[in-house]
Amino acid sequence: MPWFVLYTKPRNEKLVAEKLRLLGIEVYCPLIIRKKRWSDRIKKVEEPLFRSYCFVQLEEKDRAKVFAVPQVVRYLFWLQKPAIVRDEEIDAIRLMLNEFDHNLIHVEQFTPSARVKIGSGSFTDVTGVVEGQQGTMVSIRLDSLQIILRVDISKTIVAQEKG
Repeated sequence: MPWFVLYTKPRNEKLVAEKLRLLGIEVYCPLIIRKKRWSDRIKKVEEPLFRSYCFVQLEEKDRAKVFAVPQVVRYLFWLQKPAIVRDEEIDAIRLMLNEFDHNLIHVEQFTPSARVKIGSGSFTDVTGVVEGQQGTMVSIRLDSLQIILRVDISKTIVAQEKG
């Protein structure tokens, strides 16, 4: 059975996963453990690796069942078809979360129209505007050069500009 990608309401990933499990649907919401600091304490908390996403494994004909959970917004689509994640990719995520220090794992998500600065490579210190993002590939419009640059953020430092 294929794994489909669900888009959830913000900060509802764990709740969606729990409710889908109660409905008997195979669901995977990868979680990482982070240390959060408050003024009076430090606490370890579980948070989703991918914000607003859960993976569900079900038959194509059963896809509508997930909408019984109100916090599910829609399926993620790729090329006008529901996005499918291979078992090997789900296994790789599970392995990564079991093998690596969670403090070393970071997933960057840039919002369209955000101003960013490239921090490494041939375009170091060049600023631009995010046009879109597909996984680790970010499209950045560089007005000064009149181009759109596609950058792999797993290999290039890209940071959102402050203020």
